[in-house]
Amino acid sequence: MQHFRFSFIIAIIGLTGAYFWGGTIGVFIAFILAVLEVSLSFDNAVVNASILKRMDEKWQRYFLTWGILIAVFGMRLVFPILIVSVATGLDFISVTTMALHDPAQYAEHLNASHIQIAAFGGMFLMMVFFSFIFNVDKELHWLGYIERKMSDFGKLGSIEIILALALLLILQNWLPEAIRLPALISGISGVILFVIVDSLAALFEDEEEGEEVSTAIKKGSVMSFLYLEVLDASFSFDGVIGAFAITQDVVIIMIGLAIGAMFVRSLTVYLVRKGTLDDYVFLEHGAHYAIGTLATIMLLSMMHHISEVITGLVGAVLIGLSIISSIRYEKNAK
Repeated sequence: MQHFRFSFIIAIIGLTGAYFWGGTIGVFIAFILAVLEVSLSFDNAVVNASILKRMDEKWQRYFLTWGILIAVFGMRLVFPILIVSVATGLDFISVTTMALHDPAQYAEHLNASHIQIAAFGGMFLMMVFFSFIFNVDKELHWLGYIERKMSDFGKLGSIEIILALALLLILQNWLPEAIRLPALISGISGVILFVIVDSLAALFEDEEEGEEVSTAIKKGSVMSFLYLEVLDASFSFDGVIGAFAITQDVVIIMIGLAIGAMFVRSLTVYLVRKGTLDDYVFLEHGAHYAIGTLATIMLLSMMHHISEVITGLVGAVLIGLSIISSIRYEKNAK
């Protein structure tokens, strides 16, 4: 429980704030939002853990402290306001006032920006999925022959980018003409951002041995930290928009999602400290397939509304199956 102590403290503070803001109903809604955030982001925690274990301890602490401030205030409050500000042409203060005093109109503007958000987040997460599937260095394959063959395709240079951009262009055929260009620009931006962050991280990992190793590790940790924050942002888009289906109170939404985000981060650190990824060898596979599913759902949501419940259930099933496969693998290995 020591890994979750800080999360419980944040939860108590948050739910107390929710009570003073919205009474008993506010506490209940904030709790529901927190539970939904955790259930929808378990795959995020697993993938985060696979990246976090490569970072030094200092940056792991930063991820749990400064990272949570970025995740809560940056990605779940400030960033949605910036999106509405850009979409409407209103200044940041005006949109903030709208969010607090006219949440219905704010939610309407945020939903109007769904296409750009879904295209950006969907393509970024799809690149995360492709980079795992087409990793030629991956030795363990959950789906056996099929996954092994997909890994072999990774020998083709930039196969992830080619497939991602091809998918984005194909989707254009089913989008209304008026939103094709915004969706295309947002989707390409998601791909570009992934390539930039991933390339910089790889650059630092390939530093020469010797005196520069320590510096390389630190720089690699910095890039991994930035990568994790962008990954968290891509996951949070859907949660923020979906939260408005439960309540339009921006303060309660922020409190609920903040509590959930804190527990997801604690879960990430727990997975790293306990070596859970080493014990359940296919857990990372299941999480990445869940991410691929989420990316697909986000892209399809540009044309049809898809309930967040479906996203959560599919992710839970995939991770559950990966855990079962891991247990069987360990038994057969003995």
